[in-house]
Amino acid sequence: MQEKLSTTFQIVDLNAQYQRLKPEIDSAIFKVLEDANFINGEPVKTFSKEIAEFVESPYFIPCANGTDALQIAYMALGLEPGDEVILPAFNYVATAEAAALLKLKPVFVDCQADTFNIDPNQIEGAITPKTRAIVAVHLFGQSCDMEAIMEIAEKHNLFVIEDNAQAIGSKISTGKYAERKSGTIGHIGTTSFFPSKNLGCMGDGGGLFTNDAVLKDVIQKIANHGQQFKYQYESIGINSRLDTIQAAILSVKIKHLNSFTENRQKAAEAYDLHLGQLPELQIPARTKYSSHVFHQYTIKLSSEKVRDGLKSYLNDKGIQSMIYYPKPLHLQPGYLYLGYNNESFPVSSLLSQQVLSLPMHSELTKSMVETISGTVSAFMENL
Repeated sequence: MQEKLSTTFQIVDLNAQYQRLKPEIDSAIFKVLEDANFINGEPVKTFSKEIAEFVESPYFIPCANGTDALQIAYMALGLEPGDEVILPAFNYVATAEAAALLKLKPVFVDCQADTFNIDPNQIEGAITPKTRAIVAVHLFGQSCDMEAIMEIAEKHNLFVIEDNAQAIGSKISTGKYAERKSGTIGHIGTTSFFPSKNLGCMGDGGGLFTNDAVLKDVIQKIANHGQQFKYQYESIGINSRLDTIQAAILSVKIKHLNSFTENRQKAAEAYDLHLGQLPELQIPARTKYSSHVFHQYTIKLSSEKVRDGLKSYLNDKGIQSMIYYPKPLHLQPGYLYLGYNNESFPVSSLLSQQVLSLPMHSELTKSMVETISGTVSAFMENL
């Protein structure tokens, strides 16, 4: 057996990234402190312009976090209590949570076994007269099949929301949307700047993209208490703002985002090289639909027993790993009222027993990947 490694390999190393960018980030933070304009300061406007240009969207509206962004999107599209929203079952809770809080009905569909993204072939079977929207979650760093999803939405007169929190910067590769960035194809794209995201701040943050000027105005009003002008409340809204300090930090980081992505992609290629031929392990699939920006490097193991054994083994060797997600949404206690069971979405249920995410971040080096991969190999080859 290998000796326990003295170094802890973190799933994401935020401190190492900060140390590399420390002079720029510190300067940006102190500038905000000196200006003392902590709410809707100039950095918020600057960053909003920068990220809109980065994803090539005409409009970006900042907000407090990614979950708020989803709630604002549902509200901006005029969804009402009882309306149904189609979501992937294998997914973070925010998409369903924001819908349920507005008394919308989350309607789950299964995912693709290889890409983990929503399966377009399952969507039409879930559409009813009450369906109003489809949420395409670009999971782990690559886009869903947006051409197929948009065709279904147009056929049934449905809205499309893209949850792009994990795939900022990914680019569509084929079809009518080729060369477009994910998050810019549906009616609204949402994102999160949670610290561990590919573009993360040092607190909470989020935002929405749209190509529609009318929707942009509606979104802005909702995020600002329903007001366009101070003390004139034209509609019911919420209070959801991107903090000025966080915007200043993001404005620094977005200048490095392409290099962050390149580092992640190089790390993924190194993982592929070392892990691609191991028995009972599948490396992440690449879709034909888009580039992959590797928010996560998520492998699949042959069984829950093997997956849990590998996770325990890595932990003993000082290597963090994470299970995204240990239980699909349709089996979560808070969503059992929807009436699904373990057989409802077999792919999603199986994925929750198989997936394991290895360390993946912008500071991951070739030697680090080799050490992590060597440890994975040692376990897998001794099964």
